[in-house]
Amino acid sequence: MNWLEVSLTVDGELAESVADVLARFAPNGVMTEQGVRFVNEEDEGTATGPITVRAYLEVNDQLEETRQKLEESLFYLGMIKPLPTPVYQQIADQNWMEAWKQHYKPILIGQRLLILPAWLESPEPKRIPIKIDPGMAFGTGTHPTTQLCLELMEQSFEERGKKKEGDSFLFPLSCIDVGCGSGILSIAAIKLGAKAVLGVDIDIESVKNSRENADTNGVGEELILGQGSVTEVLAGQFPFKQAPLVVANILGPILIRLFDAGLADLIEPNGEIILSGILDHQAESVIAAGQAKGLKRSDQRQIGDWVAISMKR
Repeated sequence: MNWLEVSLTVDGELAESVADVLARFAPNGVMTEQGVRFVNEEDEGTATGPITVRAYLEVNDQLEETRQKLEESLFYLGMIKPLPTPVYQQIADQNWMEAWKQHYKPILIGQRLLILPAWLESPEPKRIPIKIDPGMAFGTGTHPTTQLCLELMEQSFEERGKKKEGDSFLFPLSCIDVGCGSGILSIAAIKLGAKAVLGVDIDIESVKNSRENADTNGVGEELILGQGSVTEVLAGQFPFKQAPLVVANILGPILIRLFDAGLADLIEPNGEIILSGILDHQAESVIAAGQAKGLKRSDQRQIGDWVAISMKR
């Protein structure tokens, strides 16, 4: 089946009326699309500018009649307030889910890890697979911040694995993942050797997504998930308040704010925190915030404009 896309770009005042007109002729509904502006580095985005309204008409024997009726309806609406000429485009139907999946490929991380879309078999059996089904939550493994964080985590576990008998850093190792998103870092920590991981996120949908991804990876009770952040962990709302390894892949300005909320207090003495989601021009400010809490930078890595930092207590 093929489709005829019809679209009009209008201001916000007209968008709802145009959508109502198009919806009469598009049984699958309409779609609206608008630009986004960012007020600051923490802003999730604010809609701005004109709105494009799109609808899809089935290409069949009634198409020309449907198109004529649609344009008549737009003409009458345009008598109230002028409308732009609708734009038409032929769209070939396809299996959208399968087409979407084609964009995700296995990603090699460090020496041992492999980020694997959940529907694929591992092409590298010697690597540790972390299966992720991309959903709404942040952290599918494609972004540099996640990759940098995983590299530093792998290094941290390798260093701990070399510690002599009786050293407090030997496994079993616990970990706290602040802003767990998709759960990718929590799952990686368990697969690298952690016996207990606490993953928290202020977004309940992220917590749900983390559990789904954990199930996909065969991770069970060793991953404790809950809604919250630094304050809730320190308040004792979860099984443990500290860990020898803490990871936080969020945003630079938020990391600085979390240090004020007690982020460094989550780290056990002689422990380590891995920070990511940091733009290169924010790195020194994040490091300074950590140093003010008694931490010392031990490693720093960069991909493009993104930086990940390891600090020790």
